[in-house]
Amino acid sequence: QPRLVESGGGLVQPGGSLRLSCAASGFDATIYAVGWFRQAPGKGQERVSCISGTGASTHYEDPVKGRFTISRDNTKNVVYLQMNDLKPEDTGVYSCAADRYYTAYYTSNTWGNFWGRGTQVTVSS
Repeated sequence: QPRLVESGGGLVQPGGSLRLSCAASGFDATIYAVGWFRQAPGKGQERVSCISGTGASTHYEDPVKGRFTISRDNTKNVVYLQMNDLKPEDTGVYSCAADRYYTAYYTSNTWGNFWGRGTQVTVSS
């Protein structure tokens, strides 16, 4: 059974850091791109960042460029999202998803064969 489980969320002050993890199981995650999405209260879901199956290619949405870093450890089937200099507008539920097609992450509205349930990130003083 394919499964993605996020962890690492929490409450952090503005300017702080968090590292999210997305653990994959039940499928060969090494041939899947993994992307992060977030949804703020009362708003729609938005893309955050994506990494290709090998880790050779990464993509960041403008609001997080220079602050967030995506990486993956295919020996552990885990994708990480290091979030630095967090801002209140980064608050939301962060979910990871996996899909065979990396470039479709930023072109498709139906991206993601498998999804996790999400982890809450709250940035507040």
